[in-house]
Amino acid sequence: KQMKYNYELKEGKLIIYASEESTLSLDQLKEKILSSRVKGIKKIMKAILKYENGEYIILTEGSNLRDIMMLPGVDYRRVWTNNIHEIAEVLGIEAARGAIVRELKHVLEEQGLDVDIRHLLLLADVMTLNGSVKQVGRHGVVRLKSSPLARAAFEISVQTLLDAAVRGELDTLKGNVERILIGREILLGTGQVTLLMRHPGVADGASDKSTDINQSEKQS
Repeated sequence: KQMKYNYELKEGKLIIYASEESTLSLDQLKEKILSSRVKGIKKIMKAILKYENGEYIILTEGSNLRDIMMLPGVDYRRVWTNNIHEIAEVLGIEAARGAIVRELKHVLEEQGLDVDIRHLLLLADVMTLNGSVKQVGRHGVVRLKSSPLARAAFEISVQTLLDAAVRGELDTLKGNVERILIGREILLGTGQVTLLMRHPGVADGASDKSTDINQSEKQS
């Protein structure tokens, strides 16, 4: 049921007179009024003017990168937001990648942690690999893995394996995670090759005992 209200603007205040008493309808009206934009920039809830290093800067609650960059008097080259998805949409995926690295570095430094920048760069590369920002979780980066066992190693294992079985997925066991899961050597370091040598002095001087060299991985 749609309710009608009488209202008046008095001394800068909006006064509403309800036609019938209903707490629920008044609460709904309140939410609509609070969510309505009278003036200003959409999505910016609050702005704080701050004087820093000889110039004024504006800190905002909320983000609208595109509209703020178009405001006269605003240096668009120095506008910044921590909304990574918005940066990707307005400035492109490379800008989003740089923002991820910057935000990660800032958070770690605030905690007094010194992490090699190459780790952050690698994580940012994985998150933006396909041209869009992916979260680090089962709905983002983990889902990109082709191996069902590797996907099952993170959180919802049973459901992941069931879905893979229904789709008839095949795991070729090329990655480290899936090989560790089934108890096989990973294809790195000494697990990548089999070293063999023929030496007359090996095996108690028995020159007829030898091992083959550089064999490929045999049947498990």
